[in-house]
Amino acid sequence: MKTPLATLALAALLAGPALAESHEAAEMAAPTGDAAEGEAIFAKRCVTCHVVQDADGNTLAGRASKTGPNLFNVAGHVAGAVEDFRYGKDLVAAGEEGGLMWTEENFVAYVQDPRGFLKEFIGDSGAKSKMSFRLKGEEDAANVYAYLVSLNSM
Repeated sequence: MKTPLATLALAALLAGPALAESHEAAEMAAPTGDAAEGEAIFAKRCVTCHVVQDADGNTLAGRASKTGPNLFNVAGHVAGAVEDFRYGKDLVAAGEEGGLMWTEENFVAYVQDPRGFLKEFIGDSGAKSKMSFRLKGEEDAANVYAYLVSLNSM
């Protein structure tokens, strides 16, 4: 009976992308931090430079800050890719050439030491980051990440 085997193979082939997408969505749906705590931290520490504004122009968090990029949908996406924002060359290289994605692990490490993270990620001791602020504490960084995930459109 070739039909069941062919059907099974076709189903597996078609399910591959769906399974990959569901894995990414599952990763995005389960940050380890506390979004409510992250909201409080974002309101105190991040709004000076960042805003979270959706594609329709609705401000979800922050003010009209333009020092840093809009953080809407940043979680789970390529680093240095927000349109119309001028990133430092090393962050752009990390995203474009190195495949840096804003997973919880990468985000937490980056916001605690942006320059050190980029130096290690791209393997360049001279790497620089335009983000000079450091968010102290892994728990605070994970909480902010959880908050940003809660605002994602995914």
